[in-house]
Amino acid sequence: MGDSAKKQKSPGFFSGVKSELKNIKWPNRKDTLKQSVAVVAISIVVGIIIAIVDYAAKYGVNFLASI
Repeated sequence: MGDSAKKQKSPGFFSGVKSELKNIKWPNRKDTLKQSVAVVAISIVVGIIIAIVDYAAKYGVNFLASI
């Protein structure tokens, strides 16, 4: 009896998912390009900051080890 109840709920679920997917406002090409450039630029900046902090930490540890 429990199996038939699950099978009856499935089509309702998938039709609900389908209707929700139709409500999504997908970004256009221009917005997607802007956001992609922003992600790449921020990734590069954060990578440079991490490299600087890593270099400073390495220099500090080497300085302390040489004392």
